[in-house]
Amino acid sequence: LGGAGFPTGLKWDFLRREQGPRLMAINGDEGEPGTFKDRHYLESRPHQFIEGMLIGAWAAEAEAVYIYIRDEYPAVIEILKRELEKAKANGLANHTQLVLRRAAGAYICGEESAMLESLEGKRGIPRQKPPYPTQIGLFGRPTLIHNLETCFWVPSILSKGADWFAKAGMNGRSGWRSFSVSGHVKNPQVLLMPAGPTIKDLIEACGGMAEGHTFKAYLPGGASGGILPASLDDIPLDFGTLEEYGCLIGSAAVVVLSDQDSMRDVALNLMQFFKFESCGQCTPCRNGTEKAVALMKQSEWDLDLIADLSTVMRDASICGL
Repeated sequence: LGGAGFPTGLKWDFLRREQGPRLMAINGDEGEPGTFKDRHYLESRPHQFIEGMLIGAWAAEAEAVYIYIRDEYPAVIEILKRELEKAKANGLANHTQLVLRRAAGAYICGEESAMLESLEGKRGIPRQKPPYPTQIGLFGRPTLIHNLETCFWVPSILSKGADWFAKAGMNGRSGWRSFSVSGHVKNPQVLLMPAGPTIKDLIEACGGMAEGHTFKAYLPGGASGGILPASLDDIPLDFGTLEEYGCLIGSAAVVVLSDQDSMRDVALNLMQFFKFESCGQCTPCRNGTEKAVALMKQSEWDLDLIADLSTVMRDASICGL
């Protein structure tokens, strides 16, 4: 699945219908706070990612693949430099050109069109849609965009079969998922789980809460995924299950908060992050995040004004972030 849960097979099919030459771009920027699964997989099993990427390029008939990797991951960049050269030397990449690019450290480049702008050597700001990248993407060519984990799963699904992947899951969900779990748990880690675990399942898999901490709330999908209270601990964490609560699974960066955290301070901290990382292209976000921080620093929150500001930012800003 893509980052928003869109089926990969359809993306391949849509791209093949476009006139060539076609390109492919891998978003390995991983800038969402609390996310570290891509780093874990690239440092431990880089060849599985490379194989999946090469299969995707073959299926979509992409003439070149641009791999966009977070610059704060120097070990990953060195590993990929070395192993991509080996793939070329062994004739595994004869069907496509492999280009490794260092990301410049902007959160906004996790948004696909902002990543394309950055890859073209321009300021990383989101594009207006339509047109969509499958039609006019990198350098004006039809472009297949994947998150890194999608490529990582392709070889396993092809070798073990679609049923193996589809039959995994719990609470009515299907497939396997990777969760970056951090915060006040005994053993923060990347968890590979059948799709649809609850926060209780994830905390248990991490050895329970850290000593002296009582579960209070959690971020189900990183900084942009919202905050849920401990009372909502039975929601399957997956695409489409969190929207009714105003939250998103996103990159499945789960941050566990405890009775020793102030929810007010957590919310303000997240908003300060967005203020700092706003790309500045559109006024509702550029000024809105600044105003939100100012409002949230007040001893008494003006909830009506914050809600009004939130509506304006959501409705009038260019990108989903």
